[in-house]
Amino acid sequence: MFEQVEAFYRPASAREAVRLLQGCKGEARVVAGGTDVVVEADRGVRFLIDITRARLSYIRVKDRACVIGATMTMTGLEESAVIRGLAGGLLARAAATCGSVQVRNLATLGGNMANGSPAADLATVLLALDAEVVVAGSTGRKKLPVEEYLARGVAGGLGKSLLIEAIVPRPPGGKRSGWSFQKLGRTALDISLVNAAAGLGLDAAGRVKWVRIALGAVAPTAIRARAAEAKLTGRTLDATLLAEACEIVAGEVYPIDDLRASAAYRRKMSGLLAGRAVEECAAQAGCIL
Repeated sequence: MFEQVEAFYRPASAREAVRLLQGCKGEARVVAGGTDVVVEADRGVRFLIDITRARLSYIRVKDRACVIGATMTMTGLEESAVIRGLAGGLLARAAATCGSVQVRNLATLGGNMANGSPAADLATVLLALDAEVVVAGSTGRKKLPVEEYLARGVAGGLGKSLLIEAIVPRPPGGKRSGWSFQKLGRTALDISLVNAAAGLGLDAAGRVKWVRIALGAVAPTAIRARAAEAKLTGRTLDATLLAEACEIVAGEVYPIDDLRASAAYRRKMSGLLAGRAVEECAAQAGCIL
């Protein structure tokens, strides 16, 4: 499947990888685990740039934020004590759903994000966590909110840039808070038909202090359900309010029909999964709906 590839590079640094990427005139593909490249078998790729030796496999706590290198594998995220302790283990739980053990041993955070799939599970979680990413290009490194990174990737504005790391700020917490990741796929090992990530904090009276709801596979990129978040914020959480918010979620998504599911089914499941996610968050916060 790679008979068209003319050269394989293994740079020893991110800077060298960017230089190679810039010089290959759009015909190069960056690889680490290679799980997406193998499936796509894109015959337009003439050069492969393997960044597994570019020193981007790390998890660091810096300035009250968690910094994750692009070549950290799903297994590495799943097993990291730091990641398991972040937002109730939200990112670790999502990583644990990304295919089989064999796939998770190879697939990386950077690959999951840079591939640009609307069903990327880590994109949904990082969006809910208000994360940022660092990308490197011809003009140096820049930091972007995940939402902007996803939008610019779809628009083609980051084609010759290299994802270096993700930065997850310390999430809000406290005793009356919770986090949830929900995923719907045809099988336990399949990619998402719909996924949802949520976080929630309640005050002493049971009112919603803050809430985050993100969904994947229901738009060109993962999205935040901001209208639903606004509906919940400042109000006392109960089953009626949650049902109203879920209806809003279903109106905020804009899925497509494809071979795996219809747009109507995805829309229906968006509200359902968002509701399950918020309900799980509420239970962790001590509010049983």
